[in-house]
Amino acid sequence: MALRAKDEMIVFAGSSNIGLASDICNYLGTDLAKAEVGRFSDGETQVEVMENVRGGDAFIIQSTCPPTNDNLMELLLTLDALKRASAGRITAVLPYYGYARQDRKVSPRVPISAKLVADLITAAGATRVLTMDLHAGQIQGFFNIPVDNVFATPVLLRHIRDRMKSGQTVTVVSPDAGGVERARAFAKRLQANLAIIDKRRAGPNEVAEMKIIGEVTSGLAVIVDDMVDTAGTIAAAASALRAAGADEVVACCTHAVLSGPAAERVEKSALANLVVTDTIPPREELRSCSKLVVLSVAHLIGEAIRRIHNEESISSLFI
Repeated sequence: MALRAKDEMIVFAGSSNIGLASDICNYLGTDLAKAEVGRFSDGETQVEVMENVRGGDAFIIQSTCPPTNDNLMELLLTLDALKRASAGRITAVLPYYGYARQDRKVSPRVPISAKLVADLITAAGATRVLTMDLHAGQIQGFFNIPVDNVFATPVLLRHIRDRMKSGQTVTVVSPDAGGVERARAFAKRLQANLAIIDKRRAGPNEVAEMKIIGEVTSGLAVIVDDMVDTAGTIAAAASALRAAGADEVVACCTHAVLSGPAAERVEKSALANLVVTDTIPPREELRSCSKLVVLSVAHLIGEAIRRIHNEESISSLFI
């Protein structure tokens, strides 16, 4: 087993998103450190770190995307292995933070799952967390260790600017009241108008009614959200915006969960494109979706890792 210099950067990858982890390492000019993940015959996860990490600056890249519980358990076991191997600092890099939607009690006798996951990650051995576009910013406060929440906005903005036509009216649309701050920041960078969709839910993943607050007549409407799950909201919003007079509707989101009937809904929707990032790898059936555009955030996460390792500012990435 090769000896490593104290404080050396050591990057591991879980099995959830090997492609993104490899691209991040290419940006950093380093190789993925060796770790083996297997299963016992009863289905329990087995992790073994194959590198000397004593005193090193270890990063483990793992999105807690579907299969969420398997990927989360793999992350926790890897963190524990690194802690017990005496890594100097351990940063959990979660391009997608699962269970983030359960960030408060919305009814009696329900868990605050985002807080529980934060406690598990800390107890497993993480000394720092790097994540991207948290569903709710207050989740940072669920941790008693430093949390860096970086944004995919620069990548998404570049794509929208490239497709904008000269003199075209652009309206950034928040799909619900909770996303207004995100949409406003996006609109400010594009110097675009802002609209909000008043969404009433009949139940989880089920939209009953939509009303548009703002002017979207003519031009390009850009729906901005942090994640798309079943795509019911996005598809309904696109139809409402086209009915209100928008010439073209594009949706941008960071995390493409896209579960259940999402692929079919996107394909049949009034959307021109659904623009997502690779924080979650697209499933095989989604790759044939003609409206799906996947952008890489490897350079953003890679630069954030480099700056954490060198004790440099991360916030300056987004100024």
